[in-house]
Amino acid sequence: MAFGIDYLPRLLALATGYKAKLLCSGVFVSRREPESLLEEDLAADSLWLLRYFRASVDREQQTVTASLLGQFQRTAVYRPGLGSTLAIDSTVEQLRQQCESDPALNSRSSTEAHDFPMATAALSEIDTVQLERAVGDAFVESNPKKLKRTRAVLLLCRGQVIAERYAPGFSAATPLLGWSMTKSVISTLLGILVGRGELSLEQDDLLAQWRLPGDPRRKITLDQLLRMSSGLQFGETYTDPGSDVNRMLFQQSDAATYVAGLPLAESPDSQFVYASGTTVLLSQLLREVIGGALADYWAFPRRELFDRIGMTSAVIEPDATGTFVGSSFMYATARDWAKLGLLYLQDGMWQGKRILPQGWVDYSIRPSDTDPRYGAHWWRQVPLSFTATGEPCGTWPEDAYLASGYQGQFVTVIPSRELVVVRLGLSQASNAWDHEAFIEQVLRAVPRVA
Repeated sequence: MAFGIDYLPRLLALATGYKAKLLCSGVFVSRREPESLLEEDLAADSLWLLRYFRASVDREQQTVTASLLGQFQRTAVYRPGLGSTLAIDSTVEQLRQQCESDPALNSRSSTEAHDFPMATAALSEIDTVQLERAVGDAFVESNPKKLKRTRAVLLLCRGQVIAERYAPGFSAATPLLGWSMTKSVISTLLGILVGRGELSLEQDDLLAQWRLPGDPRRKITLDQLLRMSSGLQFGETYTDPGSDVNRMLFQQSDAATYVAGLPLAESPDSQFVYASGTTVLLSQLLREVIGGALADYWAFPRRELFDRIGMTSAVIEPDATGTFVGSSFMYATARDWAKLGLLYLQDGMWQGKRILPQGWVDYSIRPSDTDPRYGAHWWRQVPLSFTATGEPCGTWPEDAYLASGYQGQFVTVIPSRELVVVRLGLSQASNAWDHEAFIEQVLRAVPRVA
């Protein structure tokens, strides 16, 4: 009985928070119609329960409020340049006041589709028929019980767009949620600070909350957080409304403080445990190292990364305290997600200028000792929920690496083909999207670099 009493309120609070947050971002960041979001994104497969929660969009105030019969109400507010944030332990007015010191936020994002800054070259060796087949198959629904719901596919070869397709209602100007691909962006921003000498991979004693005498968490290093081997207790179970990840994302005003308060479950560097909470801690660390006003922190990704490589649509959304929810909440167009992959393919260089320090890409994609499937906030193999059988196929390219997110978001980099592949979608059911098979099809069309 105690479990039932506790479970239901958590479930209802999670549902209203999820619906308000995702609908607000979808309407005001992606600029989609509420009806489309309510019928697709917020009702697909296991999300069917959300149909019973009422949501209202206030376009004048740029807010969304969700509730169940007037109870468990949650409101999300949109702020230009910052996306949407749940107003937990704060009011909409208080969240707007955070932006008063940074009026430039209004002009910091654009959904304009930009070309890639690379010279045009003939790519006649590509099998265009096979490539068209691979891209077309990505949008074909072969299993009505496990819908792919592909929204965007974009392929770059040698910096040129060789294939680009969008589902109806989406375009090159539509920013889409990357979910956990945001983790790879946070690690990129940390790489910039490492290159400046403001952080080091071996650095420990990272957070103020851990600096009490005798606290074993003081020994956790930046490298261990990036490789998901910190040893921190964290539950990544999305089906449990009381799990750490659900509380952190949709029920906490200060996600980093919540995670920083969790104890060690095991010794650091002893085991790989995928935990979104570690990236939220890295987002807090980023804020502390940058220092200054909140506006300085918010400006850092755009000034040091997005503007420099033309990711003009990119928006990382913060929690109510202003800290980026770097585990999960970044929106960008397919073309802008591709630019992240292209930056890594080019070893951190962009138009002759070094964005990432020498060696950062090699570090990021080096397989971890605790699990060779994972590097430092980049995957080396496809997560098993995005394979046909839940097992690896054995044909995955050895040099490939990828950013991966919930519902089948991928930026895949394959250096031996000079290839960047972006796939964005809403594959809610486990194994609905087979990323290994898709990449295998693409590779039949694109030969190895001579």
